[in-house]
Amino acid sequence: MIDKTFESMERAMDGIHDGATIMIGGFGNAGMPSALIDALIAQGARDLTIVNNNAGNGETGLAALLKTKRVKKIVCSFPRQSDSQVFDALYRSGEIELELTPQGNLAERIRAAGAGIGGFFSPTGYGTMLAEGKETREINGRHYVLESPIHADFALIKALRGDRWGNLVYRKTARNFGPIMAMAAKCTIAQVSEVVALGELDPEVIVTPGIFVQRVVQTNTQGNLQEAAQ
Repeated sequence: MIDKTFESMERAMDGIHDGATIMIGGFGNAGMPSALIDALIAQGARDLTIVNNNAGNGETGLAALLKTKRVKKIVCSFPRQSDSQVFDALYRSGEIELELTPQGNLAERIRAAGAGIGGFFSPTGYGTMLAEGKETREINGRHYVLESPIHADFALIKALRGDRWGNLVYRKTARNFGPIMAMAAKCTIAQVSEVVALGELDPEVIVTPGIFVQRVVQTNTQGNLQEAAQ
């Protein structure tokens, strides 16, 4: 019997090793798998490369992970906002490396990894510092930059509901990077507000099929309503 559910966030972190590349879903706080991030902090892996849309807000979630100083590099599109003080301090002191990637390129690089695409040409970034060291090409009179796919050892994502096979549905914009990150990682760990019985999810509305998910863990019952509202 296939059963990808795990009884705790801590158990779901098994096997995450030092030096791992980890994709973390979310657009700011929307769709951010906070419980999985807290479990990763407790787990203790170091020298991590994190792939995320931004670089953390305030002092919680991704910012809390950065504050542990166990992230050596972050790949993101929007590293600075009004409350990104944790990342700002680490970057200014040279304690974290940044690979800045425009948001569309970031999404496509992740999607390319999941689709088995070796690379793609994008006009975004041509003629800027972001294109330095990369192959460029003129195609039909327009200039492009060759971008490489981003693969990951693990993806931590958040969904609204899942079943024991790993099929997932999301809540509105909390969907954001989750589906493509699930495809691009060797091991996808999904935090869900509710694990439902097999067959309860309408096949027509399943966004991420279970073939892309290896572990499903439900947040604690007390936090489920709050999780579902975000």
